[in-house]
Amino acid sequence: MISFDLPRRVAAEALGTGLLVATVVGSGIMAETLTHDVALALLGNTLATGAMLVVLITILGPISGAHFNPAVSLVFCLNRSLPARDFAAYLAAQVVGGIAGTVAAHLMFSQPVLEVATKLRAGPAQWFSEAVATFGLVAVILSGLRFEQRAVPWLVGLYITAAYWFTASTSFANPAVALARSLTDTFSGIRPADLPGFIVAELLGALIASALMGWLLRPEIVQQSEPLKAQPFNGK
Repeated sequence: MISFDLPRRVAAEALGTGLLVATVVGSGIMAETLTHDVALALLGNTLATGAMLVVLITILGPISGAHFNPAVSLVFCLNRSLPARDFAAYLAAQVVGGIAGTVAAHLMFSQPVLEVATKLRAGPAQWFSEAVATFGLVAVILSGLRFEQRAVPWLVGLYITAAYWFTASTSFANPAVALARSLTDTFSGIRPADLPGFIVAELLGALIASALMGWLLRPEIVQQSEPLKAQPFNGK
C-alpha cells in the first residue's frame, strides 16, 4: 500500500478544497451571468460541483483520503482513520484552500479579490437542511468505504448533486466551504452572520451519521450452534 507523508497529504487537501470552492463559486458566477432563471443557474452550479467532486476524489483520494471537509476529517479522526495529530493540519489546509478557491474564482471573473457576502441563509429550516445534508454525506462516505471503495467518488458526487435539490440550503455540508462562501457576494454566497448556525448543524449531522453508521456497519459475529452428534444405531 502506498502512503504519503503529512506535507503531501495536507497539500492535497488544500488543493482539493480550493478547486472545489473555485468550482462552486465560479460556476455560480457563470450561471448568474448567463441566465436570470434561478432554477437553471442552480442546475449549472449543481452539475459542475458534482462533476468536480468525482474528479477530485478520484485523483486526490489516494493521497490524502480526499476529505476536503472538516466535518469528514472530524469523523475520520474520531474513528481513528485519521491520526489525531494530523487533524489540525487537515483543518488548516481545508480552510486556507477554500479561501484560495474563492479568490481564484473572483480573479477569473474580474470580481473583487474578496467580498463580504450579503445573501441571507438562516433559520431552522436551513439549519436542519444542513444537518440532513451532512448526515447523508458522511453516511454515503462510510458506507461506500465499507462496501464499494472504488465507487466512492461517484457516490459522493451523485449525492451532492441530489442534495443541492432536496435540501432548502442547497447542501453546503462542509464548514470550510461555508466559510469560503461567506467571502463572495455572488450566487453561492452566505452572510458571515449565518455561518455559526450552518457550521454547528453540519458538525452535528456528521457526528450523528458517524454514530449511526458505526453501529449499522458493524458486522455481528454469529455463533454457530454445535453440530448434532451422531446417535447410535439401535436397529429400529
